[in-house]
Amino acid sequence: MKAIMVTYDSLNRRFLSPYGCDWVQTPNFERLAEKCAVFDTCYVGSMPCMPARRELHTGRYNFLHRSWGPMEPYDDSMPQLLKENGIHSHLTSDHGHYWEDGGCTYHTRYSTWECHRGQEGDPWKPVAGEVEVPEHLGQLWRQDVVNRSYMKTEADQPQSKTFGAGLEFLDVNHDADNWFLHVETFDPHEPFFSMPEYRELYEQDYDGPFFDWPGYHPVKEEEKPYVEHVRNMYAALVTMCDRNLGKILDKMDEYGLWEDTLLIVNTDHGFFLGEHGWWAKSNPMNLYEEVAHTPLLIYDPRSKAAGRRSALVQTIDLAPTVLEYFGVPVPESMLGKVLKDAVAFDAPVRETCIYGVHGGPVACTDGTYTYILPPDKREQLYEYTLMPTHMRAMFSPEELRDMSLSQPFPFTKGCPLMKIPADPFYNRPALEEQTLLFDLKQDPWQERPFREEKLEARFRREIARHLQENDAPEEQLVRMGLKDLC
Repeated sequence: MKAIMVTYDSLNRRFLSPYGCDWVQTPNFERLAEKCAVFDTCYVGSMPCMPARRELHTGRYNFLHRSWGPMEPYDDSMPQLLKENGIHSHLTSDHGHYWEDGGCTYHTRYSTWECHRGQEGDPWKPVAGEVEVPEHLGQLWRQDVVNRSYMKTEADQPQSKTFGAGLEFLDVNHDADNWFLHVETFDPHEPFFSMPEYRELYEQDYDGPFFDWPGYHPVKEEEKPYVEHVRNMYAALVTMCDRNLGKILDKMDEYGLWEDTLLIVNTDHGFFLGEHGWWAKSNPMNLYEEVAHTPLLIYDPRSKAAGRRSALVQTIDLAPTVLEYFGVPVPESMLGKVLKDAVAFDAPVRETCIYGVHGGPVACTDGTYTYILPPDKREQLYEYTLMPTHMRAMFSPEELRDMSLSQPFPFTKGCPLMKIPADPFYNRPALEEQTLLFDLKQDPWQERPFREEKLEARFRREIARHLQENDAPEEQLVRMGLKDLC
């Protein structure tokens, strides 16, 4: 048995032709869609990057207990479980957060791994002197300007090196058995840097300010005329992503891997490109469809089934799906579902699911309606962890002075955890303080929230149920105003 997972970062499903886009060139996504199950109702669980990757490993929600952080000592990791059961797991990635404090325990769960430097201001190439940073809108870091200066050709870009290493793995190992290859690129995450060949597909005569890296904030007045330009830069990078996906598909053709190789193509979350007046993600508006409703394509050689799938699925389902495929027992800690039957004949997976960011609103959907419930920010939030690191730094002594020990949760294997008071971005005043309910069939762009007491009551009960099933801390139930439902 063999398996390949191709993971993109910040891939907006509305920029892919299999999901209805008619202007971004993604012929290889379309080529794959003709051979596999295309899930129309796939949602994130926890956002953003590393919380989603912890779900990819552990098959359970991250955001109810923890913000951005490493794998924990008690976590069951899918790639490590494969390794421990005789399945060689290999990661090739240019996702720079793996070599920061807040992501340092992910790549080492694989049997082997290789990382490729240079994305998003990664502290890579040393230039100590003056560096000219051009006038620009949005963001542009000095180190990113340095890194780009070392990327004169497409072959020099980290995405190309990441996929190149994946292709090398297939050249070397296609005849071997029992391996899992994870090809994970940071693209099309911002900044939207690609070669002229791709940019010119969408824009030939742009003469505005340099702008390919929007910030994490509402679209500002001076940026509004350039939203189309940024979308074009994003589209160019998506087309580069598509071309590299095509190289994986070519190898599967060349080596006959369609006969015995599971293929999963996924992303961690989407991205705002001016929709709802926002850029990026991880903001008070972060639970709209553009970031939460994601593409997922799966080819299973056991059924070779193709077509659209309506089953409601999530990131947490991928770890148990891979383990089941290899015949490795799925740990009880993994609450995601095996997708074998959903791929084969669109078997239902769940009636509802929740998703969110630590400390922020919790959303619940059944695929037809989505309900977004904001927290009561007056109630204290906590981080539960044995690995006290943020994205790029350890927790400070000041943060740890008020730490206490919690009782073990059912999934922590008897380990008590640090319980650390948290004051995340989401405790700041949000743009939307009220609950939001949308009919996704009648209002897919979520422009017309409405009220329906019985429907809202149903979703509140479902959120309470999910929080209990996932062993959420008691204060999370209080913060969400759901204590009376438990």
